[in-house]
Amino acid sequence: MTISNESRKDVQADVDSPRDASTRVTARALLGRRVWLSPLVIGSVFIALVAAVYIGSVINPTGHLHGLPVMVVDEDAGGSAGGHEVNVGASVVHALRRSPAVAGRLGLHVSGLGAAHHAMNEGHAYATLVIPRTFTRSVLETAGAPGQDGTGVPPRAAISLEENQRLGSLGVNLAAGVVKPAIEKVSSEVGRQLSALAPSKARSNTELAAGAADPITLETVTYRPLPDHSALGLSAFYIALLSILAGFIAGTLTNSSIDSVLGYTSSELGPHWKLRRPVPIARKQILLAKLGTALLVVPALTAILMAIAVGALGMHAPHVVLLWLFCTLAAMMVASGALALLAVFGSIGQLLAMLLLIYLSLASSGGTVPPQALPGLFNVVGHVEPLRQVLGGTRAILYFAASGGQDSRTR
Repeated sequence: MTISNESRKDVQADVDSPRDASTRVTARALLGRRVWLSPLVIGSVFIALVAAVYIGSVINPTGHLHGLPVMVVDEDAGGSAGGHEVNVGASVVHALRRSPAVAGRLGLHVSGLGAAHHAMNEGHAYATLVIPRTFTRSVLETAGAPGQDGTGVPPRAAISLEENQRLGSLGVNLAAGVVKPAIEKVSSEVGRQLSALAPSKARSNTELAAGAADPITLETVTYRPLPDHSALGLSAFYIALLSILAGFIAGTLTNSSIDSVLGYTSSELGPHWKLRRPVPIARKQILLAKLGTALLVVPALTAILMAIAVGALGMHAPHVVLLWLFCTLAAMMVASGALALLAVFGSIGQLLAMLLLIYLSLASSGGTVPPQALPGLFNVVGHVEPLRQVLGGTRAILYFAASGGQDSRTR
C-alpha cells in the first residue's frame, strides 16, 4: 500500500476543506450503497453466538449437575436395640450412594474427617457431610426404642453439612439442594424401620411418634468462613476476569496503535483524522513488535488492577505480589492470543478474540456455575479456555494459602 503526497493532500482536502463541500459524498448516498449490510449481518451472527454461549451455559445448572465433589464422613459408633446391633450412619451412607438422585449428581467420597477437611482446604470439595459418633444412639432415643438411657446423647439426631464457601456459593447451594431432600427421604425410611422397635406407649405419644417418624435433622455450617473483603467468595472470579480483560485491552490497543504508526490504519480523534505514509515492514516483524509492546503494557495494567482492588478498595489478598505475577502471565497469554487472531483475520479477529477469549471463556469458566453443572460442550472447552485455569489460580492464591491445590477434580 503506497499513497503519494499528492494523493494524501487530495484525501485530506476531501475530508476537511469546506471549499469542496459540493463534491462530498452525503450520508444518504453512502447508505444507499448498503454499507449497513455487512455490520448488520456480522453483528447479528456475533450477538446470536454470544447469547447462545452465555445464556446456554447458565440456564439450567441443576439439570446438568453431575459429579459435584462432596465428602462423606461416617463416625457413627452404632448402638443396640431389641437385642440387635444397629448402625444408622452406615445405612444413611449406603442409601445416599445407592440413590440415583444423589449419586447421579454428586461425586460422593467417603473418608475420615481429617482427609475431608484437607480436601476442602485444597479446594477439592464443595461440602462435607459429617455423621457424628452418637448418631445411632440419638436416633434410637428419638424413636423411643427400649434400653436407651439418653446419657451423653444429643436430643436430636443431627447430620452436619459443612459448606466450603471458598469454591463459590452456587456450587455449595447446589450440593445442599441435593443433600437436603435426600436426607429427608432417608429420615422417613429410618423412621418406618424403627417404629417397630418403639414400645406401644411411645407410639401412642403424639410427640414421640412425630419424632420417631422423622428422627434425622440436617444442620448446615460454614467451614472456614471467608475473610472480610472477599466479595462473598467472588473476588477471585472478578480478579481472574479483569486479568483476562486487561490482556484483551492491551492486545487490541497495541494492535490499533502500531498499525496507525505504521500507516496501515488511520488515527482519529474527534474531527482530527490522520493517515501516515505506510512503512515497508514484514508482517512477522509487525507481530513481534506488537508482542513486545504488549509485554510492556500488560504488567502496567495488572499492577493498576492490584493497586485499585487491593490498595484502594482493601480486597483481601495476603499474597499480592504472587497474585500480580500470576495475573500478568494470564493477561499476557490473552494479549498474545488476541494479537495472533488480529494478525490472521484482520478486523474480524477482534470479534473472534472477544468470542473465544472472553465470552466462551466466561461461559465455561465455572466462576458462577460450577463446572460440574455446565452442559457437556462448555465443560469440555473449559479445559482449554483461559478463564477457568486463571480462576483456579486466583482462588488458590486468595483463599487456599497459595498452595496450588486446585486440580482437575474441581474443574
